[in-house]
Amino acid sequence: MSPSFEPLDPETLHEGPIFSVHRGRFRHDDGGEVTREWVHHGGAVGIVAYDDEALYLVRQPREAVGRDDVLEIPAGRLDVEGEQPLETARRELAEETGLAAESWLHATSYFSSTGFTDEEVSVFLATGLRQVERPKTEEDERIELVRWPLADLDAAIDATVDAKTLVGLLWLRRARDTGAPAG
Repeated sequence: MSPSFEPLDPETLHEGPIFSVHRGRFRHDDGGEVTREWVHHGGAVGIVAYDDEALYLVRQPREAVGRDDVLEIPAGRLDVEGEQPLETARRELAEETGLAAESWLHATSYFSSTGFTDEEVSVFLATGLRQVERPKTEEDERIELVRWPLADLDAAIDATVDAKTLVGLLWLRRARDTGAPAG
């Protein structure tokens, strides 16, 4: 589906290592023009990693919201040139949890907030887990691995305030409730 508007004069207001901020005018089919600002983000992945007994979640400081108790699925940015979302998911799972998965299923992709950003997040289910050596990363991440009982999936959903985690865990609950393929 092609948009019913045409971008006119976009300008970059900020260029950073994680995102950039833009402003521009758009002309709609009816001739009306609007000015919008938006954040460009290269995209991200989230991984719902689980076995018969547990979900593997993480907690890390999230300075943007002033909290260090945010429960999340392992995740990361598409920040390696040419790397596809599944490759990023495999890399991030190992980096954040020290796990690798035998089976991968693309659950869904969604835009995190269409009103101001083009960030698209791909969520994967990962099963058939095994321990691997955690690769060394350059990032200063403070990640706590949380092994959450799979039988308490609803409690994990209730404890979650992070969008990608809610999307992933709700997708897993629906798949388990309906018997749909879940990895």
